[in-house]
Amino acid sequence: MAIALGKPGVDGLGEAVGVLREWQYDGAPMQLHPGDLGWFWRLGAEATAAAVRTWSRDGQILAVGLLDGPGLLRLTIAPDAQRDTELARQLVDDVTEPARGVLPEGKVNIEAQTGALVQDLLFEDGWNADEPWTPLRRDLREPVKDPGVRIEVVGPKQAHVFAAVHRAAFDGSRFTDERWHAMAAGLPYADARCLVAYDDQGDAVAAVTVWPAGPGRPGLLEPMGVHREHRRHGYGKAITVAAAAALQELGSSSANVCTPSSNAGAVATYRSAGFQQRPEVRDQYRDTY
Repeated sequence: MAIALGKPGVDGLGEAVGVLREWQYDGAPMQLHPGDLGWFWRLGAEATAAAVRTWSRDGQILAVGLLDGPGLLRLTIAPDAQRDTELARQLVDDVTEPARGVLPEGKVNIEAQTGALVQDLLFEDGWNADEPWTPLRRDLREPVKDPGVRIEVVGPKQAHVFAAVHRAAFDGSRFTDERWHAMAAGLPYADARCLVAYDDQGDAVAAVTVWPAGPGRPGLLEPMGVHREHRRHGYGKAITVAAAAALQELGSSSANVCTPSSNAGAVATYRSAGFQQRPEVRDQYRDTY
């Protein structure tokens, strides 16, 4: 059967989220997680559907891509199809030709799992390796200690608190209460949580969202940030430990995160919270078409 490129539409997002859950396992290379779609859902279900691409054979999804920006495709392939030659060649053809509706002309990036055949073929086709990212992982088989600060789970009435911390943690953030509600209405958020940390004066100082992929599967932190006026006080470590504890409570086997290797402060924060560095990964990019 031929490989079919598809856009699932809002009604098909559930299937895409479902296969992404199934494909998560400990020891897997860093890959697209259902939580990545969950975070994107802050822009609404229609925008999320418009950004998702699937590749299927005989009705079975073999690969899922998220256009996480105008020129970035985050691509994950089913574990048993990583070295599928027909699929890899179809993926290369679809991402290389702008008329296929995946990536535009000009400089573009693809994030694919290390070891997947599509990476090899893209390098053969003239694509290059981009800046390194550092994945980090914390095993959740052992108890997680108390983070040492007050942590609250965010509900609809606290959406404005989470939104305010996010805007104060990330330069250029446009996160709003409305975007929190849109995210919380998405399928992946059904068992996810947003957490906020407070200092001794009762000020909200850090926030994180945790995304399980189901019992016994790896969970994701996306995003984690500390209010710019409350940095260098250990709140990044505290909220990260709280995130690990929340994922453990939700049944996740591990907590995972990925950050640019150039962000040494973030890497140090995650390590201080008990996360172990994994081998660096790199996107692939094409300068021109």
